[in-house]
Amino acid sequence: ITSNYDIVAQIVAEMADAGVVCQGEANVLRDVVETGPGVLDNLLGKVGLPGSSPALGKGPTNAGLLQRPQPTAPLSSAGSAVPWRRSNVRYTSNELYVDIVESLSVTLAPSGRPLAAFANGSIAFTSKVSGVPDLLLNLSTGGKGSGMGNRGDQLRSVMERVVFHPCVRLAKWKADGVVSFIPPDGRFALCGYEVDLLGSGDAMAMDASKLDLPVNIEISTGLGTAGREFEVRVSVPSTSSSARSAAAASLQSNLGANRPGPFRSSSNAEAKGPSLEELTVRIPMPSTARNISDLRASKGEAHYSPGDSSVEWKINAKDAGTLGSVGAMLRCTVQGPPSEDDEGAANGFVNPLSVTTYDYDDDAPTPVQSTGKNGALQVSGMSAEKSKGLMPTCTTLSFSLKGWLASGLRVESLLVDTKKSRGVGAEVKPYKGVKYLTVSRDGIEMRC
Repeated sequence: ITSNYDIVAQIVAEMADAGVVCQGEANVLRDVVETGPGVLDNLLGKVGLPGSSPALGKGPTNAGLLQRPQPTAPLSSAGSAVPWRRSNVRYTSNELYVDIVESLSVTLAPSGRPLAAFANGSIAFTSKVSGVPDLLLNLSTGGKGSGMGNRGDQLRSVMERVVFHPCVRLAKWKADGVVSFIPPDGRFALCGYEVDLLGSGDAMAMDASKLDLPVNIEISTGLGTAGREFEVRVSVPSTSSSARSAAAASLQSNLGANRPGPFRSSSNAEAKGPSLEELTVRIPMPSTARNISDLRASKGEAHYSPGDSSVEWKINAKDAGTLGSVGAMLRCTVQGPPSEDDEGAANGFVNPLSVTTYDYDDDAPTPVQSTGKNGALQVSGMSAEKSKGLMPTCTTLSFSLKGWLASGLRVESLLVDTKKSRGVGAEVKPYKGVKYLTVSRDGIEMRC
């Protein structure tokens, strides 16, 4: 940055005018900022734009004289009318990709009833097509919002708070529910939206099965003879298998060049189906919990982190694919604070390996601590109120699922309008593809 300060200053000058954002499109910055070969590529390459900067010279000769650069050659007629697309785009292999990613945020009551359920989605588009293509993207809701009339009403009933890239024609979206646009070159965010998974139904009467979540989670506390154990169970509901099969059928990794109609999945995509990965359960522990003495997981690996006072249980993709309705279980034993009568605690020192036995008096029993079979510290006689204070109050679930969307949104077709496109020959048949991905980063929370 120091060696190319003049270039950086030109980019900042184009992006801001008197403190107001003026030009943020990297495609345009490549055209209007005059640089030497490779310089702007290094500065703007992180945005994922292909190709090199259309350098018109070796850049300013005087680094101290910062002026607003002007292209020495006129922009091409194909790109001059599109402010977000760089001019003279040429590719030997023409490709179009659609990636729809949704992030889940679900809160469940102890009974399993959903309190809130949202999916925040984004449509990432990658355009590597020569000339200036004019595209039509048709979406469908997978049956949701079917009682809302035409396709546009159905989409708008599911996709709320929609935010589009400036290239999208809003009038076409409002009238027909079709995303019509001339894309920037390279990868960009086409659209962002939010979906209320509970819809207009009665949330009080719903349960988690109505959400069709790919993974169910349950937590039980106060188990064991002393009430110091809790159990977490994760499973894959059998009711969601049909939905996952439908998602696999709509998953398309390769659209043939001569098939401008709806997407059809390949045999490999159907056979593989959606894949559950990065399955992680996190259980925050209260400050009163001193340690977790025993962690027993039927699948995966679990460990306790004293630093952030939480239990983390990870299940790899292979085990996650075999969960089924039976699922996997994690059972933990919690150690509470030492007794107030403990001499070590009174002196501010706690030795977790010490084993101390207390005698009973005539008034009230005191805890008896002993070493169990596996060396775990066991306590008897602890009151229910104290045991309850050691239990977790919630658990969160994280995962990623390829080939499935919580909202049911899917791509029906992606068409190139040859009449409106410029510089795109009739013989150009772009390679097309679509991917679906649902992620949850501590997004599903089950309260105890």
